[in-house]
Amino acid sequence: MDQNTKQSNIRIGIIGGGVGGATIALQLSKQGANVVLFEKETSLVNGPPMCHLHAGGNLYREISDQQCIELLKQSISTVRLYRDAIDYRPTIVSVPIHDQGHPNDVITRLKKLQTEYAKLINTDPENQVLGPASQYFTLFERQEIENLAQLPTPNQPETPEQWMIAFAKNVDLTQLKFPLILVQEYGISVFRLAAITSLALEKSKNCQLLTNTKVTSVTQDNAKNKWVIEAEREGKKQPFEVDYLINACGFQTGTIDDMVGLLPKRMVEFKAAYISHWSSHQNNWPEIIFYGARGTKHGMTQLTPYPNGYFQIHAMTPEVTLFKDGIVSSKSGSAQPQLPTKYLTKINSQWDPKIINNRTIKAIGKVAGFIPNFGDASVGGPPMFGAQQIPGVDPTLRVADVSFQQNKYARCEIVKASSALPAAHTIINNLIEQGLLPSNTAFNSVVSISNHLTELEISERAENLALERNFPQALAGRICPN
Repeated sequence: MDQNTKQSNIRIGIIGGGVGGATIALQLSKQGANVVLFEKETSLVNGPPMCHLHAGGNLYREISDQQCIELLKQSISTVRLYRDAIDYRPTIVSVPIHDQGHPNDVITRLKKLQTEYAKLINTDPENQVLGPASQYFTLFERQEIENLAQLPTPNQPETPEQWMIAFAKNVDLTQLKFPLILVQEYGISVFRLAAITSLALEKSKNCQLLTNTKVTSVTQDNAKNKWVIEAEREGKKQPFEVDYLINACGFQTGTIDDMVGLLPKRMVEFKAAYISHWSSHQNNWPEIIFYGARGTKHGMTQLTPYPNGYFQIHAMTPEVTLFKDGIVSSKSGSAQPQLPTKYLTKINSQWDPKIINNRTIKAIGKVAGFIPNFGDASVGGPPMFGAQQIPGVDPTLRVADVSFQQNKYARCEIVKASSALPAAHTIINNLIEQGLLPSNTAFNSVVSISNHLTELEISERAENLALERNFPQALAGRICPN
């Protein structure tokens, strides 16, 4: 808790321990509020695949420049808050020959983002977390790539040129338009983030962390001006009274809205990424993006590296990451979009091994279309999957945080992990406006959550979480710690 912040008597209930709920719990407990965090799973920060910081929204050509700028700002705050969950390696952005886009379109946007990044650094030098603004992105023509392919691959790349060498040696240059772009857009480890939030909340004196706890009902006690949350834990139901309620249930946010009696429109999309192992290539790779039109056979392909030759693959095609009828909208009478039962079964239990094998092989094939030697990769583990919430009716929305439709009730609906901290700040402002937190509350400075944690604590917890969730231990590591 900040030394200048007084202990508050307010009791806040947060339903959902994903990155949004956990981050909000950490920020509120830091302000002296008494927090009760309910999470139905055995650990925090489960859910859709998380691997990329989105420091500029460069994966999404279809979104507005303003959304990209917001993602850049939010990502900078996320790096500062979760510095020990960040994988400090860059991302290659490329436009395939078959794609209708051109690298110049990407470069035009990157120049705008570079200008915004420079402004943010001028405002606060601590914002320089993506390297100098002048080096936010680097361009490479074909001849430069061919020259780099002749150099030995470094075990620990440092310069933009060194980060391109492994790629240059293996990519089929005839499949790409030039220039290629290297962007200081980093990775984020879901297991390290889960470890950091869990360890920090366990050490917090102001947060009661309840995992393995399912909320069964939410009602209002108007006489007491309280919310009453009934939760089932270890086979027993228990009521909890709170002054303020935060719904951070991810794709199941609508279930709590239904209990409260609110019917906002929203969408839910089921997606998956696949784990491959390319044992002959364990050098430090950057992340790689091959652009493509979502939903077509040439959908964007994303290759995310991990230590020891493991790679996570997204391919925005119906045969890999996307699913038929996988995106649904809420209907009249309920705020909760209803995914088909076959996807809920995947979320709540296990996948058919044949489907895992089939889709992972297709994902490997997508990458091999650009990096032929990647065809030697094999299935490396179970898929990373989940349902992503999208508030409203625009499926391209990528920046969202909090909405308020009722007094003392906040709905956290983040689409990307980098929106978690702004969501927390929005809620703190609302609490101040309602007189539930003192008006002198100071929360604008971003302090790393892991300041009081050791690397040994974080790495051990992250590795244990990866194994508990049946993933390779390597996925809890980072290619390039800072």
